[in-house]
Amino acid sequence: MADLILRDLVKTYDKTQVLHGISLNVHDGEFVVFVGPSGCGKSTTLRLIAGLEDATSGDIEIGGRVVNNLEPKDRDIAMVFQNYAIYPHMTVRKNIGFGLRSSKKSREEKNKRNEEVADILDMTELLDRKPNQLSGGQRQRVAIGRAMVRDPAVFLFDEPLSNLDAQLRTQMRLEIKKLHQRVGSTIVFVTHDQVEAMTMADRIVIMKDGFIQQVGTPAEVYHKPANTFVARFIGAPSMNMLPGRVNGGAVKLHSGFDIDVGGKLDAGREVLVGVRPEDLHPNEEHAILEGDVSVCEPLGHETLIYVGTGGSEVIAKADGRVPPKVGERVRLSALPENLHVFDAKTGEALV
Repeated sequence: MADLILRDLVKTYDKTQVLHGISLNVHDGEFVVFVGPSGCGKSTTLRLIAGLEDATSGDIEIGGRVVNNLEPKDRDIAMVFQNYAIYPHMTVRKNIGFGLRSSKKSREEKNKRNEEVADILDMTELLDRKPNQLSGGQRQRVAIGRAMVRDPAVFLFDEPLSNLDAQLRTQMRLEIKKLHQRVGSTIVFVTHDQVEAMTMADRIVIMKDGFIQQVGTPAEVYHKPANTFVARFIGAPSMNMLPGRVNGGAVKLHSGFDIDVGGKLDAGREVLVGVRPEDLHPNEEHAILEGDVSVCEPLGHETLIYVGTGGSEVIAKADGRVPPKVGERVRLSALPENLHVFDAKTGEALV
């Protein structure tokens, strides 16, 4: 295990710059997840760390040494890809052991290491099976085992759960998290799924257009988003954004309601007030919006309601037992401490 440090990393293809000088310190034993929409640069960053592509400029340091000019095999990393990339003609034992093919360990040492990894992944009984006799989740565990057997300094995961069905993805998320807790490895995990990022990461790196937007724990990026992009990207359904203008010590929403946001802001400033659907409820007290219910989505214990408010639509949550009816006029309330204020032009967080 080792620290992974990125310093001013730039990547350019012909005249197109896809990474704009990103810097990050991944601590020894940390589980860091890169997340963002397609084309944001997260997979490119992973490929640069792995040595599958060369950085245009900047440094990549693993375990105290700069590895920019080292081949992938010399970087002390192991990579798990989106497709399993396991050999169909080999047994699980041989697939896992393939990671040690070029090792100078004796056959006995290799077999012992295979057994250790299989035990950690709960695959001891599957060692003599072929891949076509395994489920999708078991095949992914074989790919993880082949990476683990080398005991690398850093594990790199490139969207390894994308090919699994929803139930299996949930199971594998839990298994990978348990695995990290057991072995304490340094892991860099790339995904486009913010739920995977929130449930697995020690810290999340949110990217957009080749820039890092925010780095923080799941709680930090959820409760204290740095800008409107992070606020909307993290959380499902995404955060509602209500346009308004600073008026004295409050924000006057375009809907006509005044909100005390508890911060000193420049008078006349155009802002966006963010409120998550789970913090917005039908209630007279602390009302900040009023509108007509257009759609209801029952979820059992709660119901998502879509409310039209003067040309725009917001999402709120209501009690699942007695939700409002479609067409009903409701007032929506939110506690002041659950509101976020962003600059309308730059998108940066203000309060």
